[in-house]
Amino acid sequence: MGSGWWIHEMNHDYGAWMVAGYALIVIFSISLHELAHGWAAIWQGDRTPIESGHMTWNPLVHMGWPSLLMFAVVGIAWGLMPVDPSRMRHGRRSMGWVALAGPAMNVLIAFITLTVLAVAVAKNLSFGERMSTLLWIAGYINLALAMLNLLPIPPLDGSRIAAGLSIKAYAFFNRPDVAGASVFVLLAVVFLGGGDLIFEAARAGVKWYMMFAERLLST
Repeated sequence: MGSGWWIHEMNHDYGAWMVAGYALIVIFSISLHELAHGWAAIWQGDRTPIESGHMTWNPLVHMGWPSLLMFAVVGIAWGLMPVDPSRMRHGRRSMGWVALAGPAMNVLIAFITLTVLAVAVAKNLSFGERMSTLLWIAGYINLALAMLNLLPIPPLDGSRIAAGLSIKAYAFFNRPDVAGASVFVLLAVVFLGGGDLIFEAARAGVKWYMMFAERLLST
């Protein structure tokens, strides 16, 4: 079916509205993830996000053309928020909080979108099938992004959170050999079954929360 290009297949199966909605959700979620890193860094005393011009809602600043083009071609995207741990109040520990802020933002987005959807279902409010689908996808994608970023593999946030908690983890993740091999480890994890496990876990998490919220709202 189709050419194998994800945009072609999604458009074929669901229509242009799904392609546009999905793309906006991913771009918005990654941008907010990076802004959360920036807000946390500023809170910890580092003004690098401001000085570098990254405290903006412009997704091109956070993702850049390489990420946006990769997203368009294969559906994979990433973002970047420049920070400087040496300017933070508590150095390594502050960096741990800054790293945690990104996945926490994704969890917050998932919580908000799924709660809105659960309220609509429990109270028989009609958002329309398309809006309900996009709310579900927003929750699902953001929960998956949070889970992925919490993996303790550089350059993901999980490695920086671990480094903030433990000096031994900090020393380990900053070893040149570990840093050099981490990209290959990450690719192996994602493409050799780990990615599927993350998406399955995110789907299960969305299902559990929707059941919990609807049950809570119906009492």
